[in-house]
Parts: sequence; structure tokens; C-alpha cells
Amino acid sequence: MAAGSARYVRYILVSFFVLAIFYFVSNSADIATPLRTQIPTTKQPSDGSSDSRPAAKASPNDAKVKTTYDASQFPMAMTPNDPGWNDLAGIKGGPRMNATFVTLARNSDVWEIAKSIRQVEDRFNRRYNYDWVFLNDKPFDDLFKKVTTSLVSGKTHYGLIPQEHWSFPEWIDQDKAAKVREDMKERKIIYGDSISYRHMCRFESGFFFRQELMLNYEYYWRVEPSVELYCDVHYDPFRFMHENKKKYSFVLSLYEYHETIPTLWDSVKKFMKNHPEHIVSNNMMGFLSDDGGETYNKCHFWSNFEVGNLNWLRSKAYTDFFDSLDRDGGFFYERWGDAPVHSIAAALMLQKEEIHFFNDIAYYHVPFTHCPTGQKVRTALKCHCNPDDNFDWKGYSCTSKYFEVNGMEKPEGWDEEGKD
Repeated sequence: MAAGSARYVRYILVSFFVLAIFYFVSNSADIATPLRTQIPTTKQPSDGSSDSRPAAKASPNDAKVKTTYDASQFPMAMTPNDPGWNDLAGIKGGPRMNATFVTLARNSDVWEIAKSIRQVEDRFNRRYNYDWVFLNDKPFDDLFKKVTTSLVSGKTHYGLIPQEHWSFPEWIDQDKAAKVREDMKERKIIYGDSISYRHMCRFESGFFFRQELMLNYEYYWRVEPSVELYCDVHYDPFRFMHENKKKYSFVLSLYEYHETIPTLWDSVKKFMKNHPEHIVSNNMMGFLSDDGGETYNKCHFWSNFEVGNLNWLRSKAYTDFFDSLDRDGGFFYERWGDAPVHSIAAALMLQKEEIHFFNDIAYYHVPFTHCPTGQKVRTALKCHCNPDDNFDWKGYSCTSKYFEVNGMEKPEGWDEEGKD
């Protein structure tokens, strides 16, 4: 009888213990697990339109998206005075955004994109393990997949671009487009005679965010082959964008070549007239035009580096904008680039405060360098860039205009570094 009572007591104690553990786990505020639903492994379609490697290991990004976390419980180290600034070893705790790196590349780019991945992983992603989506108009080969998979700390996914996203739309006059390419070749306009470059610009302007793999994400960070990150990234830029309600960001800005976009602004003005509902009142027209919108001053954000919100790009406002430009044919009758297209859309259809300049993310893509302004900043970030190479405050940069239009104070030391 005593033995039976003892067993009964033990069962009760064990039950209370299990219930206590269950309560603690279900109510814990620790959301170091990620904030999105894991991308499902896609079946290889018969036409090879996309593929995705099965998960070989657990990723910090495998849990359901949870945007109701208390940010104060997971403070980010934004300055050297913040706790955790020097905590750059191991996997970072705290929330993860529903985000991915994205790269458009060819198989022949494998060793150049390997350099870029190594830069991003060493300076940031080895502590966060975000996914990486690779897109190509041809199937990726085994070498590309093996090299990139071995370098990325998160999960890698490989997508084949549908032909309709990488070809001439039916309304384009092929003879007219060919004559334009020949004329630009004679005038020695960079990429002027390239068909593939035009497909790339159109794809990045209107289709990369519509790819099946990209539909699983809310934020993206664009990375191209042969780029460099010169400084440590001490916080999560995706979280920064989310918590500060930013939708588009940049590190470099400059003037576009007029010869490549002679009628782009005419198309933009037509769109603004036809769709006034998409133009916000607190916009950045002053960044694009020096005469109230009559003409385009050619300023744009250099889009080979972008951290942005995919839901904005998938919005009716942006897709209406792209569709209108696409119908006008300037991607093929001229040589419209995705940088001015993204920039004009952001400046007209986003609130000023929704666009962000990352001074502290040091970046190089031939031929321009963004080296953070301020010696104290560079030292704290362990940068190895030469401030004399910084393009931000040179005459052909539009970054000063961005600060002026937004009434922002330029970083300390801007008038002493990187001048012409």
C-alpha cells in the first residue's frame, strides 16, 4: 500500500514537472528562432524552371514568422556604446526577419560570386544564417551549387528564370530595337549593343521579386559578383528596416548616363498623370528633379546594393509603374537601367522617411566605393577601406542631394573626406 502511494505521488510530481516545462516553453519571450515559415523544398519541375536543395541542416530561419516580438527585449548594438557591440562570435540570438540575400548570376560567375559570399558571410551572415536565393536564365550547374552551398551559412535556393521574364515582349519592334543597339555601339555607349544587359535590367526592374522562390520572403539584400564589404556589420539590417518601417535603402548614388534614358522621364510623367493615386505627398521629387518635376536631373540610387521590402515591389503601385514603363519599350528602344527605375519609383511612391542611407555598411562595386564617413566610425567597425576613395561627397554623387532634400545633417567629417 505504501509502495503504491509512493508511485502515485511520483506520478503527480512528474506530471506537474512536465506541465511546468510546457508552460515555460509556450510562454517564453525568447524568439531566437526565426520569424518566417521555412521555404518548402520545391519539386523539380519537368521544364527545370526552378530547383531548391533539400535542407541539410537546421537553420535559425526555420520557424514561423512572428512580427509581434518586443524589440526592447532584443536590443541591437547600433553604436560602440551599446551592449553587445563586440559580440561578433557565434550565432546571434534574437529574432530573424523573413529575409534572403538574392543574386542574379551565371554559372561562369561562380568564383566571383564566391568572393562576394565570403565577404558577406565574414562581415555579417555567419552570425545570422540568412538564406540565399540564386537566379539564372540558364540552369545552374553542379559546380556553382556546390561552391555556393559550401559558403553560405543559411540555406541556398536556385531558380531558373521563366523565358517570358528574360526575352523580348511581343509588343517590341525587333528591327527598331536592333537599329538602336547598332547606333549605341557606334556611339560607344556602355552595354549599348548588349541584348542580355537589357534583359537583365528589365528583369531586375520588374520580375526578380515575382520569382517563385522570392515569394516566400518579405525582405531582400541584393548581392552581385565581385563586391566587397569593407567593415563589420554589427546589427541586422533586415531588422533595422522592419523596426524602422523602411522600405528601400542604398549606399551609393550617382547621375545616370543621359544617352541611355533620353525619354525615361517622359514615360514617368505620363505615369504620374495617369496614376496620381500612386504618388505620395511626402515624396522625394526634389532628389529626382531640380525644377519641380519638369525634367529629370538623372540622380538615382545604385541598385547593385539594395536592402528592400519585397511587398512594396509587389504592390499595385510599383507593378503599375513597371508595367507602364515596360509598355513604352525603353528597356529595348533605349537602355533603361533598373537603378533609375527603382530609384524613381521609391522617390515618388514612398514617404521620405521610408528610404534609408546605410553609412555604416561599407561597399565596393567597380568602380565606386562607399567608405563610411568619420574616422571614429571606421575604427569602431574595423574597416579597411581608404576614405579617400569614398564616392559619397564627390561631384558626381547624389548623396549630398539626398541629405539636403531630407533636411538631414551630413555625417561628421563629410567636408574633409573623399572630396574631388
